[in-house]
Amino acid sequence: MIYITGDTHADFSKFLIEKFPIQNEMTKDDYVIICGDFGGVWTFEKENIKEKYWLDYLNEKNFTTLFVDGNHENFTRLYNYPVEEWHGGKVNKIRDSVFHLMRGEIFDIDGKKIFAFGGARSHDIQDGILNLDEEERIYEYRKRGAYFRIRDFSWWDLELPTEEEMQNGIKNLKKVNYKVDYIITHCCPTSIQTLLNPSYKRDVLTDYLQEISEKCEFKKWYFGHYHDYRQVNFQYTLLYEDIVPLEFESTFE
Repeated sequence: MIYITGDTHADFSKFLIEKFPIQNEMTKDDYVIICGDFGGVWTFEKENIKEKYWLDYLNEKNFTTLFVDGNHENFTRLYNYPVEEWHGGKVNKIRDSVFHLMRGEIFDIDGKKIFAFGGARSHDIQDGILNLDEEERIYEYRKRGAYFRIRDFSWWDLELPTEEEMQNGIKNLKKVNYKVDYIITHCCPTSIQTLLNPSYKRDVLTDYLQEISEKCEFKKWYFGHYHDYRQVNFQYTLLYEDIVPLEFESTFE
């Protein structure tokens, strides 16, 4: 069985037995997929005690944890985990049963073809990106409650994909004639984002996903990022706190 959920931001309490009891019936051949902003790889230099605890906690669960990246990940560290071939695509292996589904890869899981593509533009950087050595400005910005982040400390350029990653996705989709069962991302195509909130700005990734949405044949598309639960239409589902079966019946009307 495969379940899917939204952003975790390093808070994995939604996987407690009392909140997710079906896990008692699961095995390591069953999966929970997180739609980005995993947050389990976030600290600046290396795993700290808290981070190690939660990664080990997930590794000890009955199920296998999979995630696409969001915009709140430490990409310097995440991309340095070992790269392996797994179920037909490339992953970063975080633990024996915790894997990052790399951008643009297609995975065969439980007889289903799943296209994965992480990343998103941060919405909380209106006042800019500062560098670590700008200590006075960082102090000033924090003092006045500005919306900013610090490059390579709390924000990474790789929150948006490289050209190589986008081309990798197109190459892999061409191999399957643009036909998959499910698409799992962090943000969503431009047209869907506009339906969610017209004030959200399009970017290179939402436009890329728009192109894919227009070319691909797929059953359903799941995404996170926008901190809400919305059944946008029969195909597109925005997830946050809920954990749902991959093939759950839509309640869209």
